[in-house]
Amino acid sequence: MADYLYDILTPHLASNNASHIPLSPEQNTTTAQYLNRLPTLSLQALQETEQQSLAQSSHSTLLSLQALSNRSHRTFISSADSLSNLRASISQLTRDAEQLRDVIPKLDEEAVSFSSKYSRAAENAALEKRKKVMQLARNVDRLSDILELPTLLSTAVSSAAASSGAGGSSSTTYSAALDVYAHIKRLQTLYPDSPLVKDVASQAEDAMKDMTTNLITGLRAQNLRLAAAMRTVGWLRRVAPELENLQSDGGTGTGESALGALFLTCRLANLVSTLEALDPLRELADQESQRRLQRSEKKDSAYGWSDGHQTEKFLKRYIEIFREQSFAIVSLYKNIFTPEQSESDIAVAGLRGIDARVKSTVSRPVYNDPLQALPSALATFPMHLIQLLTETLRTYLPNVRDKSSRESLLTQILYCAASLGRLGGDFGMILTELSDTDEDDEMAYEWEEVTKKHRALAGRLEQLTGGHPTTLSSK
Repeated sequence: MADYLYDILTPHLASNNASHIPLSPEQNTTTAQYLNRLPTLSLQALQETEQQSLAQSSHSTLLSLQALSNRSHRTFISSADSLSNLRASISQLTRDAEQLRDVIPKLDEEAVSFSSKYSRAAENAALEKRKKVMQLARNVDRLSDILELPTLLSTAVSSAAASSGAGGSSSTTYSAALDVYAHIKRLQTLYPDSPLVKDVASQAEDAMKDMTTNLITGLRAQNLRLAAAMRTVGWLRRVAPELENLQSDGGTGTGESALGALFLTCRLANLVSTLEALDPLRELADQESQRRLQRSEKKDSAYGWSDGHQTEKFLKRYIEIFREQSFAIVSLYKNIFTPEQSESDIAVAGLRGIDARVKSTVSRPVYNDPLQALPSALATFPMHLIQLLTETLRTYLPNVRDKSSRESLLTQILYCAASLGRLGGDFGMILTELSDTDEDDEMAYEWEEVTKKHRALAGRLEQLTGGHPTTLSSK
């Protein structure tokens, strides 16, 4: 039906407007639908309402086209421009495709060459370098931690030194520093050929030298207690094991580490520095000594009541410091380095050493052997202390002419000898041998008198307490 109507209407449409002839129903679906709709309408509808309906539809379509143009005119313009350039673009695409086709064989050759050159099966310096760089990139965090170890160690050492200098506790900081140093030594054992580890270990050794210096300085501190001394010696044994391993055969036949001698040297330096604090009193005593010598040259035996007063003050303070410090030094040494030996064991060992030296002297001729074994540091240290005291007494005690003052000083010396004697360093009999001059003979006599009075007083105290004074007297 649509085709029949189309054939009927085509001449009329062509005569009216040849430029707007609609397409055939086979070519335009809308035309076919409208021609199929026409037979369904009545004649009245075709004459009255169909024209208005077509005008309304045409107006609606025009409005839709205008709205579409308003919304999408830029797209239409762009599409038109692209369409105008489509012919040239197709030509350029054809040329590019031809160039790509020509270079594909060369690209394939380069790919095969690269694959054969950088294959894992073949050895290649560049590939090995790349592997090392990648491994370095993966381990950068570990390497940065290793590089920070010397700085961390130096910070711990300096912090411990600052806290100990300020009177704080540095045990935790020193322990942390030793743990870091032990970790560095483990790394050096695991990687002995690594330049990085060698450099880190070298910096750690410098930090440990600073820590050793700080610890040795700590051994020279004032009022060193047993706990602090044991901790410091323990740290030195970990920081400088060569001091512990360095053995010297002492006079008793037992090996002694150099660390013990270092400890005694540091404490002796502290004692000397403490005694040097008495230099103002020593200067006043020297002035009294000078006046005494001047009177001796003039053979003037008279002396005033104030003569020797400053010397007495100096000697009292000197002997007090000497007694406290000498007992503390020897006591600390025995508690730290020879805790397993009792006093009787040490005395027996000393007697055995004396007997051995006597027998060797009797059995063979006496000669000075420069390579003979040195005595232990503890065996010679009290003698050095006693020498300091006796030289001071020999120099300044003659200035004190008042008998009661001299007896008070000698009694103080007697207590000092008894205090040091509890540790095997009694020097009471040595003072009786100070007889180079008449004044020394007088001092030795007074020393004997003070000793007798002290023993008599001790005997009476034993009687009051129910002891056996006869046994004490025989001793």
